[in-house]
Amino acid sequence: MKAENAGHALATVLVDELIRAGVAHACLGPGSRSTPLALALDARPEMAVHVSVDERSAAFLALGLAKMSGIPAAVVTTSGTATANLYPAVIEASHARVPMIVLTADRPPELRDTGAGQTIDQVKLYGDAVRWFVEVGVGEPRAESVGYWRSLADRAVAVSRWPSAGPVHLNLAFRNPLIPAADPAGFPYALDGRPDGGPWTEETHSAMDAPAEDLERLKQEIEGTERGLIAVGTGMHDAGPILATARKAAWPVLAEATSNVRTGPPAISTFEALLRRAEFALSHRPELVIRVGNLGTSPSLAALLDSSVRQISVDPRSWLDPSRSLSWMLRAAPDRVFTALAAAISESPRSEWLNGWLEADGRARKSIDTLLNAHGVTEPRIARDLAGCLPDGAVLYVASSMPIRDLDWAMQTRPGLTILANRGANGIDGFVSSVLGAALSRSGPVVALTGDLSLLHDQNGLLGASQDSLDVVFVVVNNDGGGIFSFLPQADQPGFEKLFGTPHGLDFSRLADLYGCGYSLIHDPSDLGPAVLQAVGTGGVHLVEAKTNRQLNVDFHRLMWESVGDSLS
Repeated sequence: MKAENAGHALATVLVDELIRAGVAHACLGPGSRSTPLALALDARPEMAVHVSVDERSAAFLALGLAKMSGIPAAVVTTSGTATANLYPAVIEASHARVPMIVLTADRPPELRDTGAGQTIDQVKLYGDAVRWFVEVGVGEPRAESVGYWRSLADRAVAVSRWPSAGPVHLNLAFRNPLIPAADPAGFPYALDGRPDGGPWTEETHSAMDAPAEDLERLKQEIEGTERGLIAVGTGMHDAGPILATARKAAWPVLAEATSNVRTGPPAISTFEALLRRAEFALSHRPELVIRVGNLGTSPSLAALLDSSVRQISVDPRSWLDPSRSLSWMLRAAPDRVFTALAAAISESPRSEWLNGWLEADGRARKSIDTLLNAHGVTEPRIARDLAGCLPDGAVLYVASSMPIRDLDWAMQTRPGLTILANRGANGIDGFVSSVLGAALSRSGPVVALTGDLSLLHDQNGLLGASQDSLDVVFVVVNNDGGGIFSFLPQADQPGFEKLFGTPHGLDFSRLADLYGCGYSLIHDPSDLGPAVLQAVGTGGVHLVEAKTNRQLNVDFHRLMWESVGDSLS
């Protein structure tokens, strides 16, 4: 490989090395200063390039790709405010531990702080939200430049994945000419990488096993505790070892729907409803809790896990402790820890402790399902039925705010479903693009559960759907505004509807027409499954809308909690 100028060389080498390091997708916001990168990416058939007119959508597309695959995707922008539009996705990737390579083109040093157009201070723009920042510098025609750029790309990919996955930011300055045209200096050196096609610097690492003495200590704590439980938060956790450990210990598992562990016994699907009952919560206080991941959806579980309960966190990341209640943080990979525990601990006989949880869960499950089945289209029923009707192997991507809560509160246990959510910073922004990114990295069905505001907030993401020939179904719960605020104390304040309710009055069938999406409106709960499965079978992007009322939704949730309380009485 040869280059016409140093900027062309920098872009060509960087893209080639990213490919060698395993990066297969680049999400690009069009611009002039990033021309060398755009042309270098497009010249490589091994790299799938996805173009978004909105840089924020491009960044969340990269987030969804990496969340589904575990492999970092690159996001590329020109200089100026385009780089600032990446910030929400960078923050989400940082908090959710999703690998991402952020490549921002920049003006060369002589044009900075001079009033040159489209120039801002991009040095450490994302602060501590990135795992690593490098001011790469302007490409220079030097013999050692190629080794520097290749090593840099490999290190960026490695740091984005290990030990705590997250975004890496490379700021790349380019001088004119921005196209592969000769300049006076040229670039007289070969660009080639390792002759075997591998990365310049290969990086390997071992899994985060817990030390033997820590595993033995944890084993003894479990075997010495009858009233224990395992609480699992959002993540792509392996359900098998966690549930196997719980069965041997005769403990219940309180697994959020987005943990991917609510797949069978002893997972308790109704724990949120049960713990809202003060008498039940008081009589079912555990003596020991093992926590996995970040617990953030259930307020009732948070109230149960106060500092008087001994709690142990098993997670590669430390300080997942907003309540300051943890007694011990074991920094290790949960899947490997629970695989070891399931093999090591002695099997306990099923006790009144576990039996009490399972019996209460059965009563609450029957109460909730009976109530949901007796009513028409309600938000909890949409969440429950959608999770239940999808085929094995499907992905359900759920939006923040009320959809994720309704899924957590109403979803039954079931295996065979992968559930994703943007729960790093818990925002609704970039949801559409994240879902489309997940769809880009797999071949099976991808279905999203979203509120109306989540869809509208990132409707620009739909622009790229037809370009990439994606197959995604968005189930849209349309309550004409921000439904979650109706559950909060603000609901009784003057000006609530204007300041928090934010009604929009938009017709989603017209939105579907605008972006060339399929559309259907369900009037009866029995219509949901057939509408979704038909859309999945048809292919393309579809909106399946269900209209609800915000105030009636609040009333129905209260009725649901009351019915569970009655069943326990």
